[in-house]
Amino acid sequence: MVQGTTSDAGKSTVVAGLCRVLVRAGVAVAPFKPQNMALNSAVTIDGGEIGRAQALQAQAARLAPHTDMNPVLLKPSSDTGAQVIIHGRARMDLDARAYHAYKPHAMAAVLESHGRLKHAYDVVLVEGAGSPAEVNLRDRDIANMGFAERVDCPVVLVADIDRGGVFAHLVGTLDCLSDTERARVTGFIINRFRGDIALLEPGLDWLAARTGKPVFGVLPYLHGLHLDAEDAIIDAQAARGAEGGDAGVLRVIVPVLPRISNHTDFDALRAHPGVDLRFVGPGMPVPPADLVILPGSKSVRADLDFLRANGWDHALARHLRYGGKLIGICGGMQMLGRWIHDPDGREGPAGSSPGLGWLDLDTTLAPEKQLRQVSGWLAGQEGNEDGAATVRGYEIHLGVTHGPALEAPAVWLEDNNGRRPDGARSADGQVLATYVHGLFDDPAACGALLRWAGLRHAGGVDLDALREASIDRLADSMAAHLDLAAMLRPLTCARARPINFDGGPPMAVATPPDTAGTDRAATPPSAA
Repeated sequence: MVQGTTSDAGKSTVVAGLCRVLVRAGVAVAPFKPQNMALNSAVTIDGGEIGRAQALQAQAARLAPHTDMNPVLLKPSSDTGAQVIIHGRARMDLDARAYHAYKPHAMAAVLESHGRLKHAYDVVLVEGAGSPAEVNLRDRDIANMGFAERVDCPVVLVADIDRGGVFAHLVGTLDCLSDTERARVTGFIINRFRGDIALLEPGLDWLAARTGKPVFGVLPYLHGLHLDAEDAIIDAQAARGAEGGDAGVLRVIVPVLPRISNHTDFDALRAHPGVDLRFVGPGMPVPPADLVILPGSKSVRADLDFLRANGWDHALARHLRYGGKLIGICGGMQMLGRWIHDPDGREGPAGSSPGLGWLDLDTTLAPEKQLRQVSGWLAGQEGNEDGAATVRGYEIHLGVTHGPALEAPAVWLEDNNGRRPDGARSADGQVLATYVHGLFDDPAACGALLRWAGLRHAGGVDLDALREASIDRLADSMAAHLDLAAMLRPLTCARARPINFDGGPPMAVATPPDTAGTDRAATPPSAA
């Protein structure tokens, strides 16, 4: 299990890199996060919902993502409440106190999923959540040491030296643990180091002498990784100034809503050399732009109120008057319509809110969440220079949308029920809306939409290729800078076979158990 001294210490990336290291060495490995709190999620092969980071880790392990990889997902709907998703399905909305009481039931789901993965794979790499030093959360903990103690799992502790105070983080975290928890920590990884390693070595020696535990390695700061963020938007992205932008570059603005979800939708645009993507935070004006994108939201009506309170509705109206283009994705699409109805209080107090009114459609939030992986093509592309630009992505939404605007769809999708329309395009060609997350992930769709927005001769970005290159780069760094044989020694057992890590000595891992005759329907299939 990989735990961290803080949130964003690098747990997700370390697990992803280790998944790729192990799968390269011929080990059947699966990622696992018992409990995740995130608004970035992914749709799995079995039609459920898990944290986005676990989907990335599955890719690193060359697996299709499965709900067992993240059995408990919490999607915050306010500062004190969250939607509780168990085994990929939304079960209830609970405040923090009520969820704490519910944790024994959540632990049962966690152990069920972990048992299936352990039965099907050589190795299960577990990611903790936040920090195990949060002593107020020790009671009924299912995310960190509570889980590790329950399943008797060794722990590696990761700390981010780029934040400063790395030795205090590590020693202080150990000091907050119980004796059995402290004994469970086998050693440390120091992450995001830049500088001369010789200047760090006296500190490493002190840490080993002070704690009696080894430092398994120091990972360098890797610039330019294209990996899905678990949740938070990087501060530097949200706080970028409103001025500037190179000539000939498409200026794209994304307003940061309080409950923005799946902002990974914009990763392909962030990586595009012809795009200047800027997140606009609270209190910031919306600068002149070619394209504005309203993102998904976990609390659409509340986020729409926030948008209006910041004056962004007037900025969007001005943007359209001057010929700018506007895209709404999922919750952003719902905001662009006439009304949003929540009769049962699914995302807050029951009631209705007027939308921005730029598309003639209404949305009602329904009890059942729509979860599906989708593919198709952009509507209106047939017969032009782009052909039919392909789209692939996923849907995660409660809303059911109706209205005349849907007669001019933005996307055509194909599934088991045949071809169906999705979203809408305005008559003047300035506004486009869809329920499809990952709208820009396919290079063909990305290029076509950027040309529609005004970037001439634009091509797309192959986000999958960028992710794969980043995962391999991460794995190469771990193979070069970590003592993998020492760190993964607890995986050895009597039923073993030798393997070789890239650049490391041979090591033995457990052979997968014989699963002949067992029900494997709930276990994640391999990519093959």
